[in-house]
Amino acid sequence: MSVIASLALISYPPTGAGGIAFLLPLLIIIPLLYLLMIRPQQKRQKQWQAMLSSIKAGDRVTTAGGIRGTIISIKDDAIIVRVAPDNLKLEVVKNAIASVTTQDGASQ
Repeated sequence: MSVIASLALISYPPTGAGGIAFLLPLLIIIPLLYLLMIRPQQKRQKQWQAMLSSIKAGDRVTTAGGIRGTIISIKDDAIIVRVAPDNLKLEVVKNAIASVTTQDGASQ
């Protein structure tokens, strides 16, 4: 039995870098996760917030539910949208706006 134990010690010598080698993949994955997933999401969120803060009456919008219309008026947390063809007026929460097409961009 002692021969087997001594062979095991000879074939696998103890290393001092065991802790660092174990943590190295984790230390590499965390920054990669940030660069590939978290940072792009933060950029999209900032662009969306800037889009919501720059909307004005006359802009054409599309809601998250797929409704397209023209902004008639803007309140604090909601907007009034006129939907064609019957000129139906809907009150929509600002957070439901998915995209904006300004009148200037539509006329070009």
